[in-house]
Amino acid sequence: MSLKQIEKEIQGCRRCGLADGRTNIVFGDGNPKAKLMLIGEGPGRDEDLQGKPFVGAAGQLLNKILEAAEIKREDVYIANIVKCRPPGNRVPNRKEARACLPWLWQQIETISPRIVVLLGSTALQNLIKPDARITKMRGQWLESKSGIKIMPTYHPAALLRDPSKKKPVWEDFQKIRDEYKKIMNN
Repeated sequence: MSLKQIEKEIQGCRRCGLADGRTNIVFGDGNPKAKLMLIGEGPGRDEDLQGKPFVGAAGQLLNKILEAAEIKREDVYIANIVKCRPPGNRVPNRKEARACLPWLWQQIETISPRIVVLLGSTALQNLIKPDARITKMRGQWLESKSGIKIMPTYHPAALLRDPSKKKPVWEDFQKIRDEYKKIMNN
């Protein structure tokens, strides 16, 4: 199934209560053949209004991080655990995440990235292990059964709240950049 088909299928989604408050479904954005995929938590106000992931303050910071790592945003694919904005930008609950995860799994399968970056604990806990701690697992390479390399790191919004996290995220993105260059040069 193509990303366009999945996006069309998701348009009327009412699998959870988040649908009630959305302006737009924030499906995902970027290169449909990306070798690098970034997965965040869920849309915020700006994302809900524009229908695109990571366009607010955290997205602007993510753009700067990608640029510093010599990775073009248009070459990657960006999605979230949930496709609709949680009220007040709260963390999506497990039920909401479970309702959306089949869409995300379809996106991952269709894009077939070689590297997935998990931005924050919500992505880590919903895709790897429910009790995983981002503070313990960030910066470590994990690998899926299908051979996808996975790197958890802090969400850009966490860096806006706590600038001391910028250095570890930069260290993580240097590893991501190096692995990405290896893949792109093969």
